[in-house]
Parts: sequence; C-alpha cells; structure tokens
Amino acid sequence: MRTEDPRPIRLKDYTPPAFKVDEVRLEIELDPADTRVRSQLKMRRNAGTGPLVLDGEKLKLHEVSIDGVKLGPNAYQADGEHLTILDLPEGPFTLETLTSCAPEDNTALTGLYLSSGIYCTQCEAEGFRRIAYSLDRPDAMSVFTTRIVADAKAAPVLLSNGNPVAQGKLADGRHFAEWHDPFPKPTYLFALVAGDLVHVEDKFRTLSGREVTLRIFVERGNEDRCGYAMEALKRAMKWDEEAFGREYDLDIFMIVAVSAFNMGAMENKGLNVFNDKYILARPDTATDADYAAIEAIIAHEYFHNWTGNRITCRDWFQLCLKEGLTVFRDQEFTSDMRSRPVKRISDVRLLRAHQFTEDGGPLAHPVRPDSYIEINNFYTATVYEKGAELCRMIHTLAGPKRFRKGMDLYFERHDGEAATVENFLDALADGAKLDLAQFKRWYSQSGTPEVLASGRYDAARKTYTLKLSQVCAPTPGQPVKEPYHIPIALGLVGPDGRDIKLQLDGEEKPGATTRVLSLTEREATWRFRNVADKPVPSLLRGFTAPVKLSTNLKERDLVFLMAHDSDSFNRWEAAQRYATGLLIAMVDAQKKGGAPRKGTAFAETIRKLLVSKKTDPDFAAQMIVLPSEQTLAQAIGKDVDVDAIHAAREGLRASIAAQLKDELLAAYHALAIDGPYSPDAAHAGKRALRNACLAYLAVGPGPEGVELAAAQFAQADNMTDEIAALSVLAHIDCPERVAALEKFYARWKDNHLVMDKWLSIQAMSALPGTLGEVKRLTGHPAFTMRNPNKVRALITAFATMNQLRFHSADGKGYEFVADKVLELDALNPQVAARLLGAFKSWRQFEPKRRNAMARQLKRVAAGERLSRDVYEIASKTLG
Repeated sequence: MRTEDPRPIRLKDYTPPAFKVDEVRLEIELDPADTRVRSQLKMRRNAGTGPLVLDGEKLKLHEVSIDGVKLGPNAYQADGEHLTILDLPEGPFTLETLTSCAPEDNTALTGLYLSSGIYCTQCEAEGFRRIAYSLDRPDAMSVFTTRIVADAKAAPVLLSNGNPVAQGKLADGRHFAEWHDPFPKPTYLFALVAGDLVHVEDKFRTLSGREVTLRIFVERGNEDRCGYAMEALKRAMKWDEEAFGREYDLDIFMIVAVSAFNMGAMENKGLNVFNDKYILARPDTATDADYAAIEAIIAHEYFHNWTGNRITCRDWFQLCLKEGLTVFRDQEFTSDMRSRPVKRISDVRLLRAHQFTEDGGPLAHPVRPDSYIEINNFYTATVYEKGAELCRMIHTLAGPKRFRKGMDLYFERHDGEAATVENFLDALADGAKLDLAQFKRWYSQSGTPEVLASGRYDAARKTYTLKLSQVCAPTPGQPVKEPYHIPIALGLVGPDGRDIKLQLDGEEKPGATTRVLSLTEREATWRFRNVADKPVPSLLRGFTAPVKLSTNLKERDLVFLMAHDSDSFNRWEAAQRYATGLLIAMVDAQKKGGAPRKGTAFAETIRKLLVSKKTDPDFAAQMIVLPSEQTLAQAIGKDVDVDAIHAAREGLRASIAAQLKDELLAAYHALAIDGPYSPDAAHAGKRALRNACLAYLAVGPGPEGVELAAAQFAQADNMTDEIAALSVLAHIDCPERVAALEKFYARWKDNHLVMDKWLSIQAMSALPGTLGEVKRLTGHPAFTMRNPNKVRALITAFATMNQLRFHSADGKGYEFVADKVLELDALNPQVAARLLGAFKSWRQFEPKRRNAMARQLKRVAAGERLSRDVYEIASKTLG
C-alpha cells in the first residue's frame, strides 16, 4: 500500500505558467548508461513573484547556472520531481543545467530510452522531464534547437524536430547533427531518435508549390515494408489540403518505426515516432486490417500537425481538443479512402465496446475530465472516440460547408497557441453560425445518454407522431445530468421499402427523406404530415449521436429494416438489434430449460446477402457477423453468465451454418481472388466476406469447415487468409490446429510482428486449456514483459478479448492477470494500468465472478510501492 495517497490535479486550479521559455537549446551527448544533456532555457517572468520551479524526474544534476554564472548548492533545491531556484534576475535570463540519465535502464519507455539499440524518446504526456529540467506543461511553448552527439558507428543517424541545419564529424569517433524547429511547441512534442537506421525517401509537392522531403526510417532489413505507409502519408497530406485547407510547413517530414513503444504512434513536430506494427507491411506479413490501421494512424499523426502541434492544448484537461478532433479527421479521411458505411460501423463497434463500457462503470469521466491523478490514465476511449463523436455531432448540426468555415476560423484565431475546448467551440459557433451553448454539456457530463423513442401512426389523419425523451444515469461524482443537445437523423420507410419525403407540421411541402432533429429538452414531439401508409421509423441514421437508443419497434420491424433501410448503418444496426434480442432470449431459455430458437429471419437475411450481386462484400461481411460475447454481456448488463452467453452464440452460429451450408460454401468459393494480392478496399472486402463464411462453416455440421480452414492455411498467399484460417482452427480441438500453430511459428519465428499475431490467436482461443497455454507462452522466446507489444498481444488479448476464459468461474484468469499487473507495474506503469482496465466492468457479472474480481482488485490496490498509474485505476475501479 502507498504510504500516502497521491493528490489529484484539478481543472479548476489551473493557473498560467509563472515563466515563459522563449527558446530552448539542447546539447545531448548520447550514451547507454550516461547520456549528458546540457539545456539552455531563455526565460522571462510571466506572472507572479514566486520562485522558478522546473519539472525533472530520474535525473542526475551536475551543474546549474544563470546567465553564465554557476550557482552554488545553496542557491537551488533539487528533489525527485523538481528543481527550485529562489533568487532570479528581474529581467529575461538564461538558465543552463547539465544533467545525465541512463537510457538503457528506462523500462518505462517514457523520456529517453533504448529500443533494440536505437535511442528513442516519448515525451507525451510528461516524459520530457526525464530528459532535462523544464516547464513540462503544454502551455509553455518554445522554439527548439537541438544538437545531438553520438558514436558514429553505433548511431550513424541523428534525428530531431524541425529542419536539419548542421552536421559533422568529431575527432573522437563521434559525430553530431543539429536541428532547428522554427515553430514554438511544448516539451511534449520534442523528439529525438538516433541509431543504425535506414530510410526510404519520397517527395510531396504542396498546394502552394513547395517541395517537401518525406523519409521513413526503419531498422535494417525492413526497407521493403515501407511502401504502403509512404503512399498513405502522401494521400493524407493531399486530403488535408483539400478537406481542411491545411498545408505542411517544414522542409522535411520524417517517420521512425521502433519495436518497443507504449502507444500506437506519436505526433512529434516533423518527426513522428511509430510503433513499427503501424508502419511495416507486406502481403505475406500484414493483414488487410493491418493495412487499414497503417493508413488511418499515418493520417492521424500527420493531421496532428495542425490539430495538436500548430494549435496545441492549454493543459492536459483539454486533451480531447487535439485527440477527439484529430480522430474525427482521420475517420473522415478513411471514409473517403474506403467504404464510408463500413468505416462508420467499425467506429461505432469500437465506441460501444470500449467507450460505452467505460461510461457505464466506475472509470466514467467527462470528455474533458475535472481531475486526474496520473494523466497517462486519461488516454481513454472517452477522450478519443467519444471526443470524435462530439466533433461529428457539430459537423452534423452545421453541415459540411458551415463546419469548414468554423474550422477555418479556429485555425485563423489560434494558430501558434495553446487552446481550450471553449476556444474551439466558440470558433465553430461563430464560423458556422451555430448556437453551441447547450452542446458544451457534452464536454463536462459523463455517461451515455439514453434516448427513448416511440411512434404513433394516425391512419385517418395520415400523420406520424414521434416522441423522443432523454435520460442519463448517474455516474461517479455526477448524480444529476442536465439535458444534452442531441442531433438525431430520422427517416420513415414505407411499406414498399422506400423512404417517405418528410413534411413536419407547419411546413408547406415535403422535403428530404432524411432529417436531423435536435432533441434539446428532456422530452419533445414531432408530427409528420401526408404519410400515406404506416411507416417504420429509421432512427439515429448514421449514428448521429453517441447515445443508447430504445424504441418500441417490434421484431418484424427490425427484419423489415434489415431488408429495406436505405441507410446502410441502420440496416446493420437493425440486424445487430435483432440478433442481440434473439441471443438474449436464448440465454434466458437456457436458464429456464426452454428450446433454443434457430434465428431463421437472421439466416434468411444472410442468405440474401450471400447470393446478391449488388451488395458490397465488405458491408455484407459486417452484416452477417453476430454481436460479440462482450456486446451481449454489455446488453444484459447485470448478473452476466459468460458460459450461457458463449453457449447461446455458438448455438446460433451452428444453427445458421446448418441452414445455409450450401450458400456459405458457394460464396466461399466464388469470393476466391485470382491474381496478386492488393490491400485496396474492394479486394479486402471480398476476403472479409469469404473469411466470415469460413468462420460459419467451421462450426457447422460435418468436417468440411475444418478441412477448408486447414487447406486455406496451407495454400494462402497472403497473411489475411493465413491468419483467418489459423484463427478458425485455434478454437477447435483437432490435430489440424496443433499442426498449423507449429508450422506458423516455424515459418515466422524471426518476424516479431507476425509472432504477435501468433500469441494473440492462442490467447483468444475458446478452448478450455487456454489459460494454461497463455501462462506457458509467458516463458516462450517470442514473449517478453519488457515490450508493450508482446504484453498486449498475449496478456491483454486474453484479458480483454477472451471473455469466456478470462472470466472462468474458478477465478484463475483474474488471479493471473492481477499477478501480471503487479509485475508490470515495476517495469512499465502505463502498460500495467491499461491492463488493469480489464477489470473495469467487474460489477456486471454474477456474484461468484464479481466477488473473485473484487478480491484481485483489492490485492492489486494493496501492492507495495504502487505507481500512481495503477493506484488510480485500482482505487477508482473499486469505488
């Protein structure tokens, strides 16, 4: 147990920095055990009369001087977190410090560390203080000049932010490089990379005619896997110019791929550092999902150049300002590059699986939090995904043209500043001519609102009346919620399957077939005129708000919308709602000893999709997949029995497979692609539907499914099909499974990214011995606790993607994961805290599992020398 609980940092306590740092000059002499950092800060007082307090952690302080005069030990105080200087010049001054650190010992991977012999930095959120004493806060923006010195053989490549301004050799076998970034930035955007790297290069001509050099740096031997990332970068740069008018501003843009990284990637100004899984791709090593993720994350980090770098956030409470907005931008980019309906389905799946769960549990917090203990714990689905949904709602309310005007005004007003959510909303409101006063509640209130909808058709008057109401359940610290401003896109579908033109009371003539209604009160009613026949309402088209929707639609209405809704998202949504209701009924029937249903209507929908020549295969693949076991647990909400959920879902899959065996087989063979692999959306869609068919066939009657999976695994010429077949076999206790896993390992054991897939597939297996296999794999050469990717691939995959085995009734899954949280906390607190998040929904399970999870949470919370990261998650989860 910690001897003293850490004190929270609160938004209401924000004060501007007491000092400004106009310029930062760094000279960094790299050494694995003793890196020396000489830092010069050109400073001036900004507010107040107190001492200068700089942030610093894990640093050894050697010298302090002001304006060239060294300070004696009595002139300053240095502890484990700060450097304090009392006597200061009245005017501007230059503070110089000399410190040292040991990158090779930095297992937390924040600050300056070594990854496979490569020096790398991660400074967001508060890592720079592990490199040099500084005002390590986002509203302290400075112009940086960085000189790097290193052994020329060990680190021939020396990179930092901005443009290169000097380089040369030194007499002792070392060399140097100097970089200058003319754009003021906070310390969290500083980056340094040095090592034995190679690069691929390209050029991009901006809208104004400037030529920018593009370079992607990788470890030797990986050059042939950078092509797709480079093309994705150029597409992102062009799209940002066209969609938002944003042009790149430096002479060079660089990306570096490293194998040990706490995050997916980092948007450091001009020098993005990436987890190499989001850069390296080749058809035989990367799946379609990998290619799509590379494209999206390349775009996300590049888009940060304006929404995050040129305009940064005033404080870490404003994190959603850069992350939510940039996620929205990357979602729009992907939608334009690929299938917009499929992208929307994918994003909503992610939102519901992670953010809705977060909102419904003890870790619920507003998109802009009120307080935190450890800022690293607030890189959450609420900040990112829900933050993006808030931007999307404004886009829906304003329309594309007015939204663009609002964004243009935001860039014009705040370029070069550290901004707030209010700055963003005010610019959007002024530019788009939109009233966002009530909308601001979305940023301050936690929880997922529920919208209750009921409709009534009056055949005599030919009217349809829609009543909407909103409620939001209490969340930690917020027992009462004020009404939200909720945009709801609506359509009415007639008996012929066609949309009806909508005409509200008071309107002279019918208008569009989809309208956006604004629900701003707790309850509101709309009446539509000239509705010739009783319609079926299509509500929340395109998922225009992050809410839970409850309707009085019958099962037959959902079946009708599955077949006829013109809004692709709502066709999928109707299918998911139908299947969810069916599966929950099957769970209840199991408990009561009733007969399970066969899901004939859902099977018929799948049949039509499989034989259709018009439906996009990627969309069809989304339609035919049943709701996940995690989704069903969330829908049930309390006293969840994971065994019953698994049995119901597998039973329905087997029933559908039996009913549609011929159609599934025919589609599987028809969707085979002749010719070379391409990651484009059309080919990826065909593979997605084909592999969805394979997954059904594997649970169907007879051995054909296993035989098909084994044959596909043996014959696959790309990783997408190879891994899909292996994933199917991983859930089946058969000789083919063992042989495929062994063959896969033998083939790919020297490729660490492919080995991560091998680890995850075994961790997610539904077979009874999975926990034992996961434990065994923690001692395998392919695994190490020191690499976050390995932890995520094996342990996090087991804890978050394998509901059946993690939640085993004997509680051993919980005990294992709690053990690993405590072990990780001593190495990498960020990764440990995220792993502990697997326990966040513990209260929704039946009593035996609930009590077992609580015991493990209490054991973690009582751990000695617990980090702030893990302490905060454990204490809040327990409540």
